[in-house]
Amino acid sequence: MTFVAKPKTHHPRLPVNEIGLTRRDYEGSVSTLCAGCGHDSVSAAIVQACAELSLPPHRFAKVSGIGCSSKTPSYFLNKSHGFNSVHGRMPSVITGANLANRDLYCVGVSGDGDSASIGMGQFAHIVRRRINMLYVVDNNGTYGLTKGQFSATNDLGSTSKKGVPNLYAPIDLASMALQLGASFVARSFSGDKRQLVPLIKAALRHKGMAFIDVISPCVAFNNHEGSTKSYEYLRHHGQNVVNADYIPEHEEITADYAPGSVEDVTMPDGSTLRMYKLDANYNPHDRVAALAYVQQRQVEGEVVTGLLYVDPDAADCHEILDTVQRPLNELQEADLCPGSTALDALNASFR
Repeated sequence: MTFVAKPKTHHPRLPVNEIGLTRRDYEGSVSTLCAGCGHDSVSAAIVQACAELSLPPHRFAKVSGIGCSSKTPSYFLNKSHGFNSVHGRMPSVITGANLANRDLYCVGVSGDGDSASIGMGQFAHIVRRRINMLYVVDNNGTYGLTKGQFSATNDLGSTSKKGVPNLYAPIDLASMALQLGASFVARSFSGDKRQLVPLIKAALRHKGMAFIDVISPCVAFNNHEGSTKSYEYLRHHGQNVVNADYIPEHEEITADYAPGSVEDVTMPDGSTLRMYKLDANYNPHDRVAALAYVQQRQVEGEVVTGLLYVDPDAADCHEILDTVQRPLNELQEADLCPGSTALDALNASFR
């Protein structure tokens, strides 16, 4: 097996961001996925988003489960904290990381099998607990590591490479995230960097559960005619309802205005999420209407992409649990054992 490593030296005049890092500083190791895999495009979008936001890599915790998608954290943010958990159990691990250190940027990467099958229960509960994180699903509708069986997100009537049709209705993770209470829900296409990068930027700055379902074609097993997760199908059946452009607070607000109305949403950190409404009847602040719209378009064979829903007043699990402002992993013995007086007062409050 040939081992390929990235060069350790680079041009001294590469552009740097506000904290003095180049884009190369946000990359990872060389990908071992198939050439043309959509997952690599998702990794590249995460690299670009983090570099442009000038976020320090050492403040990231990236966690994955099992599957092709779960290999991808090796390919971005090589100077961050990473953990490859067991199949479907990424949410448990990243919940612990977030509760222990609320100052971390938590990024969970999963696949359609990892989240919609063995990890379904974990996915549901991490959404309803409002963990402050970016949850990315690389959704290709197939089990690539076990040679191309249909996954639970594969559409009814979609065919395998051999022409065998899928007989079951799909599980739509974006609809589930909306119903379970995620405060930021989006869907994108790995081949649309112009849409995906701003969505990732906004999701990283969002306080609360941010979920992005990325249709990411599998070039080996699910990119043929008849597949509804292929590059060709997405190009002809994708419908963008809200095209979001993320604008950090400290930068001049400029944008290439698209036709239709424009709406600005102030994010919790003071920055702005600018939304271009391409569908005049779509309201990204109405959770119920968003869920109905996504499901209706799915019935008609269309894949709705863009920002599906955002709650500008969202809360995360630390606000719900009323935890201390300091990260729990920084608390000392005196903080954790305040003495008998405090214990007596606590006990009295339950009498």
